[in-house]
Amino acid sequence: MRVLLDFITDEDGKVRYIDPSELLRPEVEFSAKPIETFRDYTVNDEDPLRARVRKIYYDMHTNQTVEFVREKMSFWCQFNHFKATILEALELLNSLVDESDPDVDIPNIVHAFQTAERLRMDYPQYDWLHLTGLIHDLGKVLALQREPQWAVVGDTFPVGCAYSEDIVYGVKSFKDNPDSRSSIYSSKLGIYERHCGLSNVLMSWGHDEYMYQVLRNNGTTLPKEALAIIRFHSFYPWHTNDAYEHLCNDEDIRNRTWVKIFK
Repeated sequence: MRVLLDFITDEDGKVRYIDPSELLRPEVEFSAKPIETFRDYTVNDEDPLRARVRKIYYDMHTNQTVEFVREKMSFWCQFNHFKATILEALELLNSLVDESDPDVDIPNIVHAFQTAERLRMDYPQYDWLHLTGLIHDLGKVLALQREPQWAVVGDTFPVGCAYSEDIVYGVKSFKDNPDSRSSIYSSKLGIYERHCGLSNVLMSWGHDEYMYQVLRNNGTTLPKEALAIIRFHSFYPWHTNDAYEHLCNDEDIRNRTWVKIFK
């Protein structure tokens, strides 16, 4: 599907771009599904979708260590690996299905336009929020640069301190992570100070962190609330369950209001 750059001309001569999300909408299928039944991570290895999701998260929770995250930050944050416009990056996502998503098997480009359109509908006065919705998952292009999906997609969490039971599949899913055997990394504060602020916390590596760093490197004019959404929209233990409050400062609490709106 290469409709992203296509357009049509109305009878009055006005050029109108085609919204690719109109061509592949899952709403009909999911319209009757109660919202509380989404993000269901019940273990069922006989269900191929649930088995796939569980494997992604167990691989992530085994391999995302402090050392791993620092290595990825050092490698990708040189920003010298590939170049793309926003439209080109969106089009790349047409070939990506997020294997950590337990609900739908649709290309991420559809999710991008749906998110932006819903935000535009609900919050028409905040144009920056519509743009944030469109680009929030563009960091997933990493999965198309030979990175495994467990290092790109899924929920995020701090590394270098104790894991929260509110993380998908719980603390037991980290049993093979080397950091879980470190007396420092497994303590509540770990390598951080109380209320140090999430800007000083090392998050698990993935599309959120990468896109946040890309925007900063390119001198984005998006407001700080948008950057918080980009960096923390997958940090579900924090914005949904209020975990890791001991690491947050006042700015994090204010930003969480916007992240919750985005969620």
